[in-house]
Amino acid sequence: MSDERPEKPLPELRASDADRERVVERLRDAVAEGRIDMEEFEERLEAAYKSRTYAELEPLTRDLPSPTGPAARAAAVPGSAAEPWRGRVGGAGTSTTGVAVMSGFQRRGRWTVPARFDAVVFWGGGELDLREADFAEREVVINCVAIMGGIEITVPPGVELDVRGFGFMGAFDQRDSPGPPQPGAPRVVVTGFAFWGGVEVKVKHPKPPLGGPSFRKEL
Repeated sequence: MSDERPEKPLPELRASDADRERVVERLRDAVAEGRIDMEEFEERLEAAYKSRTYAELEPLTRDLPSPTGPAARAAAVPGSAAEPWRGRVGGAGTSTTGVAVMSGFQRRGRWTVPARFDAVVFWGGGELDLREADFAEREVVINCVAIMGGIEITVPPGVELDVRGFGFMGAFDQRDSPGPPQPGAPRVVVTGFAFWGGVEVKVKHPKPPLGGPSFRKEL
């Protein structure tokens, strides 16, 4: 008899969103390491999000080596109790301000959200994508000022989200719920003021990284 069987989830058991995200994270690492190409990554990514059981998830990473280190190995095993946000909270912010005057700015890809980020647009637009981001603190504040312009903020599922901005002939709009906060997940507070403009907060699953962060119009 094998000693490993009791430690592994039964193949017929239902996988959770966290289980699927751990597999997707390993697939992203495999792309960065050159083990699979983008076409194969997209095929496996689609299969991962459609998987309902551990039996469907397991083949997607069967031919990939486990990451080194006990914590990393635990995170790659579906059904493990590893913290999905391990290593993503703490450090210095990559940038603290985004300004767009009759133009636009973006922050996306791998970057570190500071404890406070100020986003200002006037007749322009700004995009803040936090799906691949790290966080300087357990709680970060994104202060938005949108005057005749718009700011779009995208967060991944599992964060704690608090949208409390004020709109005068404008709006702060939270389109989706991030779901129950995951263990160790950061708290994202979106506040500020919108005049003849808007701030829209979306919840989406992470995308494969296509490069480093994009910084424009930074002060």
